[in-house]
Amino acid sequence: MPTDSPFAHPDPARPRPARIRRPLAAVSAFALLAPVLLARPDARGAAALLALTAVLAAVAALLPWPAGRITLGAAAGAVAGASLLVDAVYPGPYRLPAFWLPFEWLALLGLLFRAVRRLPDRSAGPVGGLVGLAAVLLPLRFALRTPQGGAAGPVVGVLLSLLPLLGVAAAALYLRVLDARRERAVARARRQQRLEVARGLHDFVAHEITGIVLEAQAGQLPGQEPEETTALLRRLEEAGLRALDSMDEMVGALREPSGREGREARDGKGGKDLEGDRSDGSDRAGGATTRRLGLADLPELVARFGTTGALRATVELAPGTAGRLSAEAEATAYAVVLEALTNLRRHAPQATEVTVRVAPGERGAVELTVADDGGPARKPLLRRRPGAGGTGLAGLTARAAAHGGSLTAGPGTPAGWRVGCSLPGR
Repeated sequence: MPTDSPFAHPDPARPRPARIRRPLAAVSAFALLAPVLLARPDARGAAALLALTAVLAAVAALLPWPAGRITLGAAAGAVAGASLLVDAVYPGPYRLPAFWLPFEWLALLGLLFRAVRRLPDRSAGPVGGLVGLAAVLLPLRFALRTPQGGAAGPVVGVLLSLLPLLGVAAAALYLRVLDARRERAVARARRQQRLEVARGLHDFVAHEITGIVLEAQAGQLPGQEPEETTALLRRLEEAGLRALDSMDEMVGALREPSGREGREARDGKGGKDLEGDRSDGSDRAGGATTRRLGLADLPELVARFGTTGALRATVELAPGTAGRLSAEAEATAYAVVLEALTNLRRHAPQATEVTVRVAPGERGAVELTVADDGGPARKPLLRRRPGAGGTGLAGLTARAAAHGGSLTAGPGTPAGWRVGCSLPGR
């Protein structure tokens, strides 16, 4: 696993790169500066200039950046500029650059690799191009000063320097693309996780909390019998336990990322961009943050809903419809009914009857309707909270469309409200 992944844990047994790079840079600098003492006294100044340029390139290629206020881009640009300046003004013997040239060239290739892979998009191209130019022209420091060398030597030197440079740049660019894919995978995993948590809070917890609030409001009415109070408290307890179960599942999923998105983040595989995938998160693998309920669970949901207040709730589930949809589509159908019943609690207190019908449609589709007699005027029973609600049906419409279906909501006939959902069979 890449160490820069947010899902990675630091390994105390693994040495940090800085602990290795700094001593290695110091050893390299000493090894490159020591031969200056062996140069002839009249050439020692030119040798020191060549050694210093090679040391700067090696240190910049090895040290971890940023170092204080100096960034990798600034260091790479300074080293490339210094190398090009020495190419232009070198005053010493032509044979002297041959000793330090290979070391400086390798250091420039390493610096090019780091610049292309790690620098931000705005500076990776200019800085990488400058470092590459310095590496390509470096052989000319020796070839152009060779007596009677002709034009063949410089051309061959540039070509021999260019081919490895292109390979290094291509490898760095390839790894940069992999890094970007991994970052997108991590971002998508996090966004999918947030969407799952938000959906769980909306579909299950908010539904139960709405029921608890309505039950608490009903319990404040005068003239309550002891038996009614006992039944009310029991329903409050059951609704609270269901809400806690949903919260436990979501917290457990947050602690242990699972499913396709978690695997992509751990493996560093991005796949398609988020915009090209199901933005509603309906394509969930095992271990989702919310319970996977379906059409077979609708009778229990409707029966539980009918126990609150004087509303009469019935469900008509046609035989054979429970197995016609995929697991994700069944979860969407369950969420549609849950959202419709929750909205009925909140916005239609005058309703006395609600009917949930699930029947086979054309070409293997499943038609689902939730109809009540509360009238088209949807006046909320609960006090309006700042920033509350307003996105439930819109999100479910997107989820239904992701499965190739549709969702509609509006006034029913002869009176009331009707929510309809059509989902294609698998």
